[in-house]
Amino acid sequence: MSRENHDESVDHAAPFQDVCEVELPDQECCKLVTINISGLRFETQLKTLARYPNTLLGDPIKRMRFYDPLRNEFFFDRNRPSFDAILYYYQSGGRLRRPINVPVEIFLDEITFYEIDDEVIDRFREDEGLLKEDERPVPSSEFKRQIWLLFEHPDSSGPAKMIAIVSVMIILISIIIFCLETLPEFREDDRVVKNHLARNGTTTGKKSSMFTDPFFLLETICVVWFSFELFIRFLACPSKPAFFKDIMNVIDIVAILPYFITLGLDLSEVQSNSQQTTSLAILRVIRLVRVFRIFKLSRHSKGLQILGQTLRASMRELGLLIFFLLIGIILFSSAVYFAEVDDPESSFTSIPDAFWWAVVTMTTVGYGDMYPVTIGGKIVGSMCAIAGVLTIALPVPVIVSNFNYFYHREHSAEEQVEYTHVTCGRPLPVGIEGASLTGDCRQKTHSFSSKRQP
Repeated sequence: MSRENHDESVDHAAPFQDVCEVELPDQECCKLVTINISGLRFETQLKTLARYPNTLLGDPIKRMRFYDPLRNEFFFDRNRPSFDAILYYYQSGGRLRRPINVPVEIFLDEITFYEIDDEVIDRFREDEGLLKEDERPVPSSEFKRQIWLLFEHPDSSGPAKMIAIVSVMIILISIIIFCLETLPEFREDDRVVKNHLARNGTTTGKKSSMFTDPFFLLETICVVWFSFELFIRFLACPSKPAFFKDIMNVIDIVAILPYFITLGLDLSEVQSNSQQTTSLAILRVIRLVRVFRIFKLSRHSKGLQILGQTLRASMRELGLLIFFLLIGIILFSSAVYFAEVDDPESSFTSIPDAFWWAVVTMTTVGYGDMYPVTIGGKIVGSMCAIAGVLTIALPVPVIVSNFNYFYHREHSAEEQVEYTHVTCGRPLPVGIEGASLTGDCRQKTHSFSSKRQP
């Protein structure tokens, strides 16, 4: 019985010795190796794989786990279309290009499995327009950490979700107030200005006290909550400079500043009519800034966050789109002006006046306030509309692809998903990376946490 076990152990170790002899350095330059990817065989030289010894295929010890001694090949139960690009990475000396028919998520998983260098993966992500997930540090103090998670991470606990719900409700109330104030029966600023101008310095209209205005009271409640929330997060934040660099915190500050500026202007005494008119004009501009409060919803809305990430990743494509539109606007506005210049009924009095027509035509809006009346002008208008459709349609697929990537990544981060890759790799011997010789196949499990780790 012991002799049989001894024979089995010898037979089990023999393939390893054979492969090690095959991969001697002096023979590595001319030896061919066969790589089987889910039934599709590839052949290459060992010196090609040895160009990158830190990768899975370049390291003889790492790839030994996947050696099949019966077929004299390395077997990987992985994605076959992706391996064309991975093998070309070794053959070309570092050029990594994703096949068109392979999604970005699958290709990233494959190059991670084959242990391609991190710098190469980072360059690939930049070429694909994908952004790295920013690290989200937490305070070192336990008390500050709990406060920070409570107000900054709504998914961290039940009370954090309740605070997020209250914050969203107050944001919505603030936006509703901002819209209702513009109703004619609630506007008093215009009547005050008209009375000042009509009386040449004599004030006949008097604005009601702001402290009795229900809109002002509701706005005060909203601003008190926004200020309290901002102040608490500022005290508990892990880094004060990083706090002010965060665009969301800048939006929070901009959202509450108009209230205090408006309050200061209302409490200040105005000495002349011109000062009153100027202060009211400035007041309207300041109140307009309150519309940025709608962006506060992006702190609690995954959809708005995905939209923002998509726009950041697609800045190059959006820049090309704007550049092409500018070229088309200048080209077609000039063409329609010279096509209609001899017609007295034409509404194109100059090339700058035709810019508006070119914009609404290329974007297929077509308000109809300006339109060509001559045959030449109509031909130019038709070409402008067709060119606009083509110009807008070209970068759209890239933007949609980025949106799909961030959308699926966000959903995969929300749910805890575990999937298993059966790689049929022979475990490493004892003493090499802590593995054992038991078993013939190795399963690699990927797990995603349901919460992003800060």
